[in-house]
Amino acid sequence: MTIVAGACQSHFEALLQAGANFASSPGRIMIHALDPVYVAVRASYTSVKDTVKIGEISPHTMSGIDGVGGIETRGSYRIGMPKWKDLSTLKVTPSVI
Repeated sequence: MTIVAGACQSHFEALLQAGANFASSPGRIMIHALDPVYVAVRASYTSVKDTVKIGEISPHTMSGIDGVGGIETRGSYRIGMPKWKDLSTLKVTPSVI
């Protein structure tokens, strides 16, 4: 599980100390509403074999390094095989007992 916490002008250090992987506003600034969303999406679509580095994320956010910070965290994305079939397309006639 990856925890992204905080809002504008949050106490960044306290959020990380409480267990968050990423937190907003290390610079105590107003952040863009989608910055935490970008961090969460990036962590969820990074493989469990790879590390999410905040230095690679912050240049892609609106607020930059003053808006979102955190610790290096493993990704959450796993791939399962074989692919699941979409059961909604099956044409099944229920039998009457």
